[in-house]
Amino acid sequence: MNRRIFLQSASLAAFALPRVTAQAPGSPVIDTHIHLFDPGRPGGIPWPDRSDKKLYQPALPDRYARLAGPHGVAGAIAIECSPWLIDNFWLQEVVESNPLVVGFIGDLDPATPDFAATLDQLHRSHLFLGIRYGNLWNRDPVAAAHNPQFIAGLKLLAEAGLVLDTANPNPALISAMLEISNRVPNLRVVIDHLPNLDIPSEGPDRREYESTLRELAQRPRIFVKGSQIVRTFDGRVSFDVSRYKEHLDQLWSLFGEDRMLFGSDWPNSDQLADYDHTFGVAQRYIATRSTQAQEKYFSKNSCAAYQWRARTSAQTDLTRMSSQTINH
Repeated sequence: MNRRIFLQSASLAAFALPRVTAQAPGSPVIDTHIHLFDPGRPGGIPWPDRSDKKLYQPALPDRYARLAGPHGVAGAIAIECSPWLIDNFWLQEVVESNPLVVGFIGDLDPATPDFAATLDQLHRSHLFLGIRYGNLWNRDPVAAAHNPQFIAGLKLLAEAGLVLDTANPNPALISAMLEISNRVPNLRVVIDHLPNLDIPSEGPDRREYESTLRELAQRPRIFVKGSQIVRTFDGRVSFDVSRYKEHLDQLWSLFGEDRMLFGSDWPNSDQLADYDHTFGVAQRYIATRSTQAQEKYFSKNSCAAYQWRARTSAQTDLTRMSSQTINH
């Protein structure tokens, strides 16, 4: 959530987006990053804020399906966007009643005394895929990576076969993920929004960041989510893929076609662009890759990263194809 305050400026809201036509890729898509919430719930929600005219409206599966369906989206993974413990169970109920959503990532702090019990309770549902932790809700992933209680909690997560999703990357978080990977090597980690990270300028900070990223790329359980690709340049949103190519190529060369995933970040992405444009930028970039690489990015790699279970026939076909690819 590192860019949300800035993106509420009127200049961006007034920017006219070029028209695009929805075009589905050749195979079904799994969107690995959407947020679901309902401001009308008793007690309200911690995010988005009531003052956010763009986002402060129900973001529920039926609305998402209307936007994502034309792009061939067959499933999505919901990422909890509230630090309130009870909201994990609200999200679980919403996901359980909507087969389009293949699973959800909760928001838990592994260092808290009740972490093990809550993890066990949520894990009774096969739709619970893991937790998110990172640069949000005033948390400090660098300090957490050296906290024995936090690491003990992550070991429980790994033993349960669940995944850690990160939040809002910066170089410090990347270093923290390397430390966590060293301490919990069997933990699957998905680094979200990495295309949006502000890379340090030339010098020691840049060299350290690139060295850490190269080391992470050597870990087969580390995945990168291609979310938050679209950015602003000189106060204007750009859908010119060439502006993003160098950074995306760097990530692709490091992590390869087996560990890059598609995620829209809907509806947070609406602050910059509608779903058509968000999807379109990712699709135009990935179109430069092989058909096999495109299928991995848009769907198959999500199976390896999240180990979700199919709930519809289209999702079943995807998991079957993914299994055949891995076995091959």
